Amino acid sequence: MLLRAPSAALSVANSLPENLSPLFSSSSSSSLTLRLSPARNGGSLVVSASKGSNTRPLTGVVFEPFEEVKKELSLIPTAPQVSLARQKYTDACEAAINEQINVEYNVSYVYHSMFAYFDRDNVALKGLAKFFKESSEEERDHAEKLMEYQNKRGGRVTLESMIKPLCEYDNEQKGDALYAMELALSLEKLTNEKLLHLHKVAEDNHDVQLTEFIESEFLGEQVEAIKKISEYVAQLRRVGKGHGVWHFDQMLLHEGA
Repeated sequence: MLLRAPSAALSVANSLPENLSPLFSSSSSSSLTLRLSPARNGGSLVVSASKGSNTRPLTGVVFEPFEEVKKELSLIPTAPQVSLARQKYTDACEAAINEQINVEYNVSYVYHSMFAYFDRDNVALKGLAKFFKESSEEERDHAEKLMEYQNKRGGRVTLESMIKPLCEYDNEQKGDALYAMELALSLEKLTNEKLLHLHKVAEDNHDVQLTEFIESEFLGEQVEAIKKISEYVAQLRRVGKGHGVWHFDQMLLHEGA
């Protein structure tokens, strides 16, 4: 292996035993060629270098920060209403984040309506009420997390109006518990589709930071939620509309307790 030695160095050894091959030879007045040879007969390896005048950088890269930053300085806005933090954040990504915030809030609104229904005195399924209240809070947390990210990237949060959800969830064929849980499964799958769309917008705009944010904070959790609610739907289909619903409700009520 040949190494080109730069600049000045101290001589570590001035001579070598006869049984070792030379470790270096001078190639020019400004550098040394070091030749690394394995020691023979168990001898130790001695590295030597002589003074040189080579001042060239090893990588060939010269970084001049004050020159490089001139372009960035010219891009910093002076208007007080314009974000200072925004960098490589497209309008398309900003709009997609706002759309997802609206999706999360609407789903949270529907879940809150379900909570109110199952908490009624003439329905009294406290486990389902607890489950949908927690689901509503979780979706709201997702919306707030997206809002914080929007501000972090220098975007502007724009909230849209929400559609009035259903107030009644009883169903003649399925009963209220199964009907509401199937609706919840549909909402989770819809949310997942919207998140995948947001991820694609980020990819199309080469926004690596946004794709990483969606992948790490939302997509895995969404798959878990779909799997869990799918199992709840399967279980409710087995128990029917009768006494089994009460037992299922008790399971949800004491889950995590």
